[in-house]
Amino acid sequence: MSDNLLSIPCTTIKGEQKTLADFAGKAILVVNTASKCGFTPQYKGLEQLWQQYKDQGLVVLGFPCNQFGKQEPGNEGAISAFCELNFGVSFPLFKKIDVNGSDAHPLFVQLKKQAPGVLGSKGIKWNFTKFLIGRDGQVVKRYAPTTKPQDLTQEIEALLK
Repeated sequence: MSDNLLSIPCTTIKGEQKTLADFAGKAILVVNTASKCGFTPQYKGLEQLWQQYKDQGLVVLGFPCNQFGKQEPGNEGAISAFCELNFGVSFPLFKKIDVNGSDAHPLFVQLKKQAPGVLGSKGIKWNFTKFLIGRDGQVVKRYAPTTKPQDLTQEIEALLK
């Protein structure tokens, strides 16, 4: 199952092709993000996690999504500029995707299967749902949008040991 998750192609916000296998051996935090959401200030906390733990093996990956209240209306350039200017985001961002429905990105289809939430494996409830993946490529835990990035430090530190 982990090989499948790690081999799913994703496009960065700059148009480069990547898979999670490009981050093999690292703990990975995958987050669906939005620029005009009540949870948008979490970008700051996600950047803090990235800065604090990247040298120990954590990577934070942001996947902008416009499915919840149309809170990510901009194109990739606007999203990238907003994140960098307002929150100093330097962790990898990816092309805007859908996380629910028939056009859901295959990565999020697999993440939902491996870590069902309140909507089961069918859906993501809102922006800033987080998935923590271990160094072995297995989904460790899914976090609700209301879970603040700083509340993940204990689990992240356990994975990085």
